[in-house]
Amino acid sequence: MNGTSLAAVQDASAWRGSDFETDRTWEYVLDDNHRRELDQALAGAKNSGLAVAELSAANFPLPTLSKIAAAVGEDMRAGRGFALLRGFPVDDYENSDLELMYFGLCRHIGTGMTQNSDGGLIHYVTDGTLKPNQGNRAVGFPKRVSMHVDLMDIVSLLCVRQAGDGPESYLASSTTIYNEILKRRPDLMPRLLDGFEWDRMDEHGNGERATSGYRVPLFSQANGQISCRYNRSWIAAANTRQNQPLGADDEAILDLIDEIAAETRLAFPFGEGDIQFCNNYTTLHGRDAHALEPLEEKKRLLIRIWLNVPDFRKFSDVAIVRYGIGYHGNLGWTAEQLLAGDNLSLRARRTDGALRLGA
Repeated sequence: MNGTSLAAVQDASAWRGSDFETDRTWEYVLDDNHRRELDQALAGAKNSGLAVAELSAANFPLPTLSKIAAAVGEDMRAGRGFALLRGFPVDDYENSDLELMYFGLCRHIGTGMTQNSDGGLIHYVTDGTLKPNQGNRAVGFPKRVSMHVDLMDIVSLLCVRQAGDGPESYLASSTTIYNEILKRRPDLMPRLLDGFEWDRMDEHGNGERATSGYRVPLFSQANGQISCRYNRSWIAAANTRQNQPLGADDEAILDLIDEIAAETRLAFPFGEGDIQFCNNYTTLHGRDAHALEPLEEKKRLLIRIWLNVPDFRKFSDVAIVRYGIGYHGNLGWTAEQLLAGDNLSLRARRTDGALRLGA
């Protein structure tokens, strides 16, 4: 990708929040029949003694809801890059049952991936007792969550219990941010294409580096698509760890990204029984701060699932853009790999001349 080939992207992933003031096609509402299917599939899974890691689209059948799941998957792969499901049943179910129902639904879209130091396919987003081991990540705390991507192809969040003050959630098109920077400050593109090193937030394994050890392009292009990898906290942490804080020029570039995200974002309420899905190459997500809740039974509680999808999109360098930020320690393993014990050994890393992917 060079200066002569840069051009604005005009596909469905380039949108503004104002585009959806009246267009609600990004929302899918589950009905009683869909909820019955989930309950029946849950009963079947429990009767068969299936664990979360053993679920598949085949053994968690959803005759009509699977069609909505397929539509969401297409939204992720080739559409706007986000979707919201409303009406998922959360009342009167134990958390263990919600895990099975939610993961079973997601298996109709993709493959669940581990996402924390515990090697968990299920991640509770909370500041309460259900919070898993997650290194230095501040996931689940009441402070404002700035716009960012997660580490696998798709991030999905189920709201089990929202904070009492109802913080708004936000989405923004990273494709639109790319287009805006190309229009406003094309001189910044070389720096963004070069990218930044990422921290591993103390979730790396023995023998692995504490940072990526290489730069990950913030924007990259393949097959006419722009892929974005942006999490300001992880980028800044890598520089701080190496006693090389981001310089004023880089801070100004990241400020501009945050400003455009705020200008173009979609704001929406995210309540109990809602599930959001985001393509992590085309969509940033975040939320407002909320008040600290001292009572465990009233704390904000989300369940997060990370998914990968075969042939999801093309990448300029799959090792860096797709796998370069989330495959270390117990992160980035499938259930099959976990059951086989693959996470107990170091991953192979590529070395090819100037590009060195060490441990």
